[in-house]
Amino acid sequence: MHASGIPRLLLTVVGLAVGLVGTTVPAQAQSNGEGTIYSRFGVGSLVEFSSSQSDAMGGGGYALRSLNYNPDANPALWSDQVFTRLSGSAAYRSITAEDNQGNSGRLTSGNVQAIQFNFPLYERSLGVGLSFQPYSRSNYSGTRSGRTEVPVNGTRPEVPFETEFSGSGGLHRLRGGLGYRVNDMLSVGASADVLFGVLESQRRTTWADPALRNVVVSDGAQLFGVTSTLGSHLALADVFAEDDAFSIGASVTLPANLSGERYRTLDEDLARDTLSTERGDVTLPWKGRLGLSYQPNARWTFVVDGAFDPWSTFSSDFSAGASETAPARFPAGGTETLADRWRLSTGAEVVPAGGDQLAGYFAQAAYRFGGYAEQLYVRPDQETTLYEFAVTAGISLPTSLSGTRIDLNTVAGTRGTTTDALVRDRFFGVSLHVNFGERWFQRRKLR
Repeated sequence: MHASGIPRLLLTVVGLAVGLVGTTVPAQAQSNGEGTIYSRFGVGSLVEFSSSQSDAMGGGGYALRSLNYNPDANPALWSDQVFTRLSGSAAYRSITAEDNQGNSGRLTSGNVQAIQFNFPLYERSLGVGLSFQPYSRSNYSGTRSGRTEVPVNGTRPEVPFETEFSGSGGLHRLRGGLGYRVNDMLSVGASADVLFGVLESQRRTTWADPALRNVVVSDGAQLFGVTSTLGSHLALADVFAEDDAFSIGASVTLPANLSGERYRTLDEDLARDTLSTERGDVTLPWKGRLGLSYQPNARWTFVVDGAFDPWSTFSSDFSAGASETAPARFPAGGTETLADRWRLSTGAEVVPAGGDQLAGYFAQAAYRFGGYAEQLYVRPDQETTLYEFAVTAGISLPTSLSGTRIDLNTVAGTRGTTTDALVRDRFFGVSLHVNFGERWFQRRKLR
């Protein structure tokens, strides 16, 4: 029987059923996975980036004062600006995913990490911060093969099929705000954060019988919302030794209410039909950050940082999905797959020259290293807790332009587990950062 003889409704039902089952297959079916399969849940893999300096020191730096960088995680640090500063970052990352049966997949990708622009309204007193960077990324792909019964002329023969499920997109964050130095010890800051983006997943079912049409089911969500971040910074001197510097930094990002539309489409060959659309709101949790920074002298800097996001409070107006056993792409996996997230990081920086401006070139370079441990906010089976561990390192090279540095960072780590039909990701990445700084808006002094 030719596919054209099968009612369109039957094709739709079979395609949806097989495609939706593909979203819940065990991880061992992913022989050609891309990115991380854990980005299928929630709003994707969350992105952490404050500055290229903190990126090489474990990724925190919530209390890390610097005249050469635009720290983004704590707006109170923008009060220290002297230079008008523009920073750009690009990263390359390789991820290898493997399950407990030896199946593996690999992805190599490059992307822009962040673009940041800062300038002082009043030098070392009131500063402006602007930035654009990813908030989350969804990037995965896997396949599942099987057989299913298809009604034909009163019989139900089993027909082999292959379902490829994939995801793409993510949320972006546009941030702008002010940092103000109250006195020599205390700084405060605030920013407005705009979140927007598209999250989409796709399930492509290919039949071994050429008489059956291949079906592509796509689920997506377009979201937009506004939140804000409040920060503070306390700077102390001569705490443990003469001429040392000890800082405490904290910031809180308020819950974000995102409004948007979720859609589902069905593709058959070149035709795309919209099966359903739905408008609703999604509420992302608040996020708290706390950091410590210590500089015993001009050569060394040490940081310890922590962050917490209660993702178990995530909520959504969107319906659960097509069925209880096969939820729709967004909320991906359903809210029951989300857990509270925490992250601990630490790092150090050494500048061999200290404050000696006449030292050799590599003595004036900054050498950084660190690491972090994170409990992921996804919990696919509600029982297994997933973790991510990584080490970081970097070098910061001075240039002939005062206030401008070029940084090269690297990261290597692991994420997830191969137990309970899950996968373990091993990742390695390098990133290049250009931090340009120059004095603007200076008044000329008449003699």
